Amino acid sequence: MNPGRFIFILGGALLAVTRPALAAEALPEYRPTTKISGVIRTWGNPHMGHMLERWEAGFQRYHPGVYFSDNLKSSAMAIAGLSEWTADLALMGRQIYTFEYYGVYRRSLLLPVEIEVATGSLDVPSKSFAVTVFVHRDNPLAQLTLAQLDGIFGAQREGGWQGMKWERSAARGPEKNIRTWGQLGLTGEWADKPIHLYGPPGLAPGGVSFFQSRVMGGADTWAEGLREFADRKAMTEALSKDPYGIAYTGFCYQTAQTKVLALAEKAAGPFVRPTRESVTTRAYPLSRPVYIYFAPDTPGGEPADPKADPKVREFLRYILSRQGQADVAGEGDYLPLTAAVAGEQRKKLD
Repeated sequence: MNPGRFIFILGGALLAVTRPALAAEALPEYRPTTKISGVIRTWGNPHMGHMLERWEAGFQRYHPGVYFSDNLKSSAMAIAGLSEWTADLALMGRQIYTFEYYGVYRRSLLLPVEIEVATGSLDVPSKSFAVTVFVHRDNPLAQLTLAQLDGIFGAQREGGWQGMKWERSAARGPEKNIRTWGQLGLTGEWADKPIHLYGPPGLAPGGVSFFQSRVMGGADTWAEGLREFADRKAMTEALSKDPYGIAYTGFCYQTAQTKVLALAEKAAGPFVRPTRESVTTRAYPLSRPVYIYFAPDTPGGEPADPKADPKVREFLRYILSRQGQADVAGEGDYLPLTAAVAGEQRKKLD
């Protein structure tokens, strides 16, 4: 049986229920707080479009007077819609970059509000897949902590960007650099061999990737010798020929000559491999959220209101409900929020 499914017998019929669907069932049911009407305009990520369509159709069953206008070209243009008053919501497969805050701040002196609306996929290209760490299949290493990953891919630094804040707590010295396999506990012929690094290309100035934020404290100081590949498939193919290499990318790019490492937040563990279940529960440390942002103000130069427009707030309440997260599970690639994460997001609406 698929480990991501449970089989129940109801009235003599067999029902297959996926783990993501069960996660959605743990959430509170959506109940409208007020009747709303009008248009909700969304700009952003086209890969999230099918999930957005499900949310919109479900929401209109409760609010038939609401209609939607969607302009889904890319995450890069989503915040521009908020900044220029042409969108109510920015649909994004990544967290916004530091410089992207300023367009919204310019219009109201208030920062955009970030709402996690789902978890990215396990292994689907372009759908915010969980970041997976690979080594050559002959490498005896089985697991790493995030601190060890930082030691491998990062370098000494003064700090790192976390949102709009420069965090000096992310600073570290060169003594934490890890440059040989022996520093990770490998012995014999591996002990003095250098670690060869493979990764996707760096972002333009001002951009901080999920890997940088989660592993390197938002720093942009990389280990010397990092080989960057725009083509992720070519990257893992190159790793397949390099016993001393290590790479991070998506599970979908694994080859027969590479293996996946289990990861842990701390040395005490637990060490977790990327699976559909571990990404859904976010037990896997490099599971990625996806987001909706809104600007907490009112148009036309009126006094700023730190809460969402009523239409936006009600729609987000639906998205964060049992029905809205069942829509996520029904989309099939993105994964629903846990009850704890959804609860934290609902607090932001109040």
